[in-house]
Amino acid sequence: MRPGLTAGQAWSELAHAVLEGHRPGAAEALAILESPDDELDSLLEAATLVRRRYYGDVVKLNYLVNAKSGVCPEDCHYCSQSRISTAAIDRYQLLPSEDVAARVGRGVELGASTCCIVISARGPSGRELRGVCESVRLAKEQHPGVKICACLGLLSDDQAEQLRAAGVDRYNHNLNTARDHYDAICSTHTYADRETTVRTVKRAGISPCSGVIVGMGETREQLVDAAFALRDLGAESIPVNFLLPIRGTPLERAPARLTPAFCLKVLCLFRLVCPDREIRVSAGREAHLGPLQPLSLYPANALFLADYLTEPGQPAEEDMRMIDELGLRVEPLGAPIGPIAA
Repeated sequence: MRPGLTAGQAWSELAHAVLEGHRPGAAEALAILESPDDELDSLLEAATLVRRRYYGDVVKLNYLVNAKSGVCPEDCHYCSQSRISTAAIDRYQLLPSEDVAARVGRGVELGASTCCIVISARGPSGRELRGVCESVRLAKEQHPGVKICACLGLLSDDQAEQLRAAGVDRYNHNLNTARDHYDAICSTHTYADRETTVRTVKRAGISPCSGVIVGMGETREQLVDAAFALRDLGAESIPVNFLLPIRGTPLERAPARLTPAFCLKVLCLFRLVCPDREIRVSAGREAHLGPLQPLSLYPANALFLADYLTEPGQPAEEDMRMIDELGLRVEPLGAPIGPIAA
């Protein structure tokens, strides 16, 4: 950004540069997060310009299906389902395929075009992989046009191929944070393990989904590093979560409070660093954005509808009303994955 410009001119100039192929550097990205709150309107306007170039006025709705809850051997400090969590949650093994397909149907009924089947695990067992594949085939047979995302943990090449053959369109495996902060939130698998899984699904022809959880004690510089890593890794869908400090987890006392303005700056960061990617405002949006939540859909073009895996979200009816009042429209069932405009 050139000196001598007003804040509005500077952010607008950056947005237009991004649309012409400019990749923001570390200083520019950090400036987004460190910008004064009185520049937020101009920053949001710049991010919206980029969002509308690639996604118009469309909002993609995703719906989570918790197909296996709890009983996870990993120690992710933010997660209510980890082996070290004492959170009061439902715990059950993999649901029958009929039940999973019915839950996908509920998501479609609410307006979701993509449903994500999630299991708590380091990676799927042979039985679990077969069960998920059966669920995917049944859900797609019963609900033509629905896109299926899977989130099953670490994957091998063969497992990824089986999921693709079953009809999985997208696979989620979040990096969660920056490489040099990862050891502070998990010790049972590595950041490199997560990178490998994202590359594995991409190699299998499945659209890679990977994102972050903001508010786990990372620095602003580390948050910028995470955004660059996801851009360079080729994540096509990036869920941006804001930490829900769940009682019974090591992070139940959040390291720092997230303000609504900072959360919006984070979403602008991801839109300007990853301009043509799906940016999904995810868990914690209700708690951290509060009355500013509708503004999240200026930089972001997607959200999770209704509840999260073990935590309640905003009722789906309120999500739909929010979208309508913004003058946006919901992505129809059967729409292709990826940007709708160039």
